[in-house]
Amino acid sequence: MIAVCAGSFDPVTEGHVDVITRAAAQFERVIALVAVNPAKAGRFAVPERVAMLRERLSGLDRVVVDSWDGLLVDYCHQAGECVLVRGLRTGADVAVELELSMMNSSIGGIDTVFLPTTVGLGHHSSTALTELNAYR
Repeated sequence: MIAVCAGSFDPVTEGHVDVITRAAAQFERVIALVAVNPAKAGRFAVPERVAMLRERLSGLDRVVVDSWDGLLVDYCHQAGECVLVRGLRTGADVAVELELSMMNSSIGGIDTVFLPTTVGLGHHSSTALTELNAYR
């Protein structure tokens, strides 16, 4: 079965790498998918995010990087039999991700597998990293 780990990856964090690495240990193939969200203005262009993600994941044989600018369930249907893998850092993440998983299940029949954050990585977020880098 294929696991799809989708996100903006703007920029990629240690938390992202951790979830993708752990998914690669459990699934035969993992697609790290740079998903375009028209409601978000990205700091990095999609090709830059894809390149950063490929560089960070280069040692993982079961992982490929791709990008998509449509509905995630449509990508999953094209990819074949797959599940979404989402990382959870906080209770707020649980509420948001649970709602998204129910929507993806109802409109596309796609299941979601949740991986809780590894201890010590819960504070890693693209938003926090972007804000921190603005001051450097």
